Amino acid sequence: MATILNIETATKNCSVSIAKNGKILALKELNNGNYSHAEVLHSFITDILTKAQINLEEIDAVAVSKGPGSYTGLRIGVSAAKGLCFALNKPLISIETLKSLAHAISIDKGTIVPMLDARRMEVYAAVFDKNYVSLREIKAEIIDENSFFEYLKNGTVYFLGDGADKCKEVITHKNAVFIDDKFPSAKEMATLSYNKYKKNDIEDVAYFEPFYLKDFVVIPQKKKKPIY
Repeated sequence: MATILNIETATKNCSVSIAKNGKILALKELNNGNYSHAEVLHSFITDILTKAQINLEEIDAVAVSKGPGSYTGLRIGVSAAKGLCFALNKPLISIETLKSLAHAISIDKGTIVPMLDARRMEVYAAVFDKNYVSLREIKAEIIDENSFFEYLKNGTVYFLGDGADKCKEVITHKNAVFIDDKFPSAKEMATLSYNKYKKNDIEDVAYFEPFYLKDFVVIPQKKKKPIY
């Protein structure tokens, strides 16, 4: 028996769930187009614990989406998860964001490509088969008309996530299928985190860091012309 708190903040979807043995007891999320995680995350945690009638001390582990994704979003989620683990002396479980996103759909055949927007025509992307087995490493890549051709030529490829939206006009292969309105969610994390918990696949709370994939780059503001 394991009760796990799942936290997902890698994208604009701020999502929290509480699950027992991989089954959702309560879920709360907000995707209003803004990164409001800092304002709502802790209240979401309180709300779902109340709804599930579970005290914070009763959870067995905390799971967090590890990335890739928004630098700020990941920092907020990981910081909250680590803080809870330290305070409660509970194990920390990390879940690959793109693997969790892939589980938002199920297919009988073909390939699943979850994608997150990485600005301009770049995305963070992974590739999974119908059983969610990874077919290649996660990459930050610039999308063009030849992207994922090695998979498209062999069958249907399902693209999902906010990174897929901007690829519709570029990837026009007949085997490309785009799934709308799918985001990483604490809902899909429930089974994944429970499976990791059963294997004692946990992180070192003191040293765990998000998987950013790319270095955080600060874009300098343009200097204002002096006024004389």
